[in-house]
Amino acid sequence: MSNFTFTNVERLEAAAGEVDVPFEMDEDTFRAFYDRTARALWAYLARITGDRQAADDLLQECYYRLLRARVSLDDESHRRNYLFRIATNLARDGYRRRATSPELIPNVDEAQGADTAAAARADRCADVHRAMGRLKRRERELLWLAYAQGSTHQEIGETLGLKTGSIKPLLFRARQKLAALLGGAGTGGRRA
Repeated sequence: MSNFTFTNVERLEAAAGEVDVPFEMDEDTFRAFYDRTARALWAYLARITGDRQAADDLLQECYYRLLRARVSLDDESHRRNYLFRIATNLARDGYRRRATSPELIPNVDEAQGADTAAAARADRCADVHRAMGRLKRRERELLWLAYAQGSTHQEIGETLGLKTGSIKPLLFRARQKLAALLGGAGTGGRRA
């Protein structure tokens, strides 16, 4: 029995058998879930990868993996957290494959026209984009989930695989570093 090996055909048949696992959501429920989560998930992926095309590809892969998952996801919150966890892991896998960090934030189009308020807003936005691009990946993930997605510390911990108690100090340090990169601007409001 020690000489037993799988052939490629046997491996493919075994993998094909795994794909036929029934999914807990019907098509309408999945479509509604997708409509509620896809935009936020894509924004998260685009922010942490810095590549819109990669975000498109990863978005599809996230939902595919969610559909193939053999986990019991009781409610919308669990599904959403699991989906963001998949996205985080896929983005990290991409970083590992590339072995070097790409430019993290795409260039922001310069404001057009004479509207000085719009130009000032575009300048502030560009400054934040550059500063976020200089943060470590985990710092970007923390800040994005906390402030752009409005996730709780528990949700952030579940998504990033961290202990809930470590989120508050990690967010504090990430905010401090972002503020320093922005030229000493205040850290803003505190998260409980």
